[in-house]
Amino acid sequence: MRLFLSIFIGFLFFGCGWAQNSVAAKGLLDKTSTTMAAYSNLSMDFDYALDNQAEDVKQEMSGDLILEGDKYVVNLFGTKQIFDGAITYTIIPENEEVNISEADIDDDNAFTPSKFYSFYKSGYTFTMGDLKSINGKNVQFVNLTPIDSESEVRIIFVGIDMKTNHIYQIIEVGTNETRTILTASNIKTNQKIDANIFSFDEKKYVELDYMINK
Repeated sequence: MRLFLSIFIGFLFFGCGWAQNSVAAKGLLDKTSTTMAAYSNLSMDFDYALDNQAEDVKQEMSGDLILEGDKYVVNLFGTKQIFDGAITYTIIPENEEVNISEADIDDDNAFTPSKFYSFYKSGYTFTMGDLKSINGKNVQFVNLTPIDSESEVRIIFVGIDMKTNHIYQIIEVGTNETRTILTASNIKTNQKIDANIFSFDEKKYVELDYMINK
């Protein structure tokens, strides 16, 4: 109760400034979303890092992603995932298996390209964060706080490259203080992409003696 009153009183004192800050923050996210969604396709490399100090777990790895319309291909954790707009194919060479499932795009946990650009539009409050110089880029962070008090996410920092209006970095901090960081690099747009890259060749993996799970 004391914490609630402190937050409430703080809101009364700073509500006007916070509201302006919130509008500016959402405006920047909207501009970035519109910019990135307008491309016919987009590819990027990215670095992934996870730091869970409580469990003494640290992970670092790299991946890459191609988006085009409602389709995508992503490589991460030693697996390749292809989404052809309706079906998701997860190829796991280590286990010599492929998992095939029909995507439920209405599922809040399901990834789609449109959600990559617009995940922030519901369920969060916004404030402008720090402006930082990172690797020669001016990166403006926007702080997203989940409205759901039971969310396992405490806060998300979205870093936007102010020159390109591209998402440069996303930092997610859990309620257990686990920190996950995605940093984008080598972003290319409107490239000539082989349409077959979003197709799954089942015969190829059958011949490789992979287990096909449907």
